[in-house]
Amino acid sequence: MDARAYRLSCLKECTVFELDFPELLEMKTDLLHEAMSSANNQKLTMMAKSLTRVPADIRDGDWITKLQSYGYVPERNTIWVLEGILYYLHHVHAMQVLETIVACRTSVHTVLLADFMNKNAVSLSRAMYHFYHDSPDLLLPSIGFSQVTLSQIGDPQAHFGLLSHPQNLFDKLRRLPRSVETNPEDGTPCCRLYLVEASAFPDDQITK
Repeated sequence: MDARAYRLSCLKECTVFELDFPELLEMKTDLLHEAMSSANNQKLTMMAKSLTRVPADIRDGDWITKLQSYGYVPERNTIWVLEGILYYLHHVHAMQVLETIVACRTSVHTVLLADFMNKNAVSLSRAMYHFYHDSPDLLLPSIGFSQVTLSQIGDPQAHFGLLSHPQNLFDKLRRLPRSVETNPEDGTPCCRLYLVEASAFPDDQITK
């Protein structure tokens, strides 16, 4: 459950849109109202300038139109957060979402924050996970993104103060080149999760 609008003070000047299935948005709203009214939690307050919940299925081709009907303005600088989303989608839907986002760069600066699984990670559950890419830093520029920064969990910039044990799986994988698909220590597939930041600029800025 995403609660950035209630946690991050850096959003105080930002309009936040949360797009999800209608039933999930309803459940989230009930949980937040309960938490905010609880005598045990007096610190849960809105940090963002505003939060708008948009009931929609991101797999539908018209989800961006639905988002606009709730007040999203494509002509404003936008940060898109796709956390824990893409690998649940089938390839056609995941690519559709990414291409729709990059198409919004016509007049503003667009930033994408997303996580990608590699092929080995998706194979952990073919019933649950579908979309993957072993090199999202190559995929995204091919569809119009630029300045792609890729981090693997465990890297210094993606450590989060939680990976201090020497036997930690992510630290082990981080030491292996991305081209290595099998851990030489135990023969297990290298299941990787990449954190990606990418920018998309208006066409006229790209050509300058």
